[in-house]
Amino acid sequence: MTFVGKLRLGVNIDHVATVRNARGGDVPDPVRAAVLAEEAGADGITAHLREDRRHIRDEDIDALMARLTVPLNFEMAATEEMQEIALRHKPHAVCIVPEKREERTTEGGLEVAGDEKRLADYIAPLREAGCRVSIFIGAERAQIEAAARIGAEVIELHTGAYCDAHAEGDIATRDREFEALREMATVAHDLGLEVHAGHGLTYDTVMPIAALPEVMELNIGHFLIGEAIFTGLKPAIAEMRALMEKARA
Repeated sequence: MTFVGKLRLGVNIDHVATVRNARGGDVPDPVRAAVLAEEAGADGITAHLREDRRHIRDEDIDALMARLTVPLNFEMAATEEMQEIALRHKPHAVCIVPEKREERTTEGGLEVAGDEKRLADYIAPLREAGCRVSIFIGAERAQIEAAARIGAEVIELHTGAYCDAHAEGDIATRDREFEALREMATVAHDLGLEVHAGHGLTYDTVMPIAALPEVMELNIGHFLIGEAIFTGLKPAIAEMRALMEKARA
């Protein structure tokens, strides 16, 4: 199979805000991180405005919309409050994610198949406003087919289980999870959905995902922000980009 297009890198800057909020105040500034990521070659910036505002805050979204020249991918739960914020800002993309207040990070994909009517009604105004609607889901055929039926244009496959198994040295589970991602990327592409992937990706796990021909974008955050402590954000992004391009070649 030939590659269907250039592989883009979206950089998630949530955890710059996590560090800021741990102490309070205004530093480090996630908007500054977003600008640096853009200068380093990021194709887009991802920010998740959680209901409890544990990292990204409303004023961060205001500033990102004002400062960025690359697209903003606005991650959000499917709530009325978040829909109103998205419709006010009209970011390039809106990614609907599951959200539980007690979780440290997004633990799984959105349940679409059991909530199709509500989600179809929910995303319709976002699409009418010009936002590309993405659904963050696990590598499951039923969820992908449901995402297509409700009118999503994009799915983002949750790579967390694959990355966790690799980190734990569970090669059998890692390979099984990767095969599911590979197969479901093909299914989604054949349904006319644009395929993205993300969650937990590192230098050690990115290349097999980047090599999947249907995947058009990777969204990576926590690892890059952590690596930036040691190397700086621009070199961390450059290294990730180089691995992605090596895999794609």
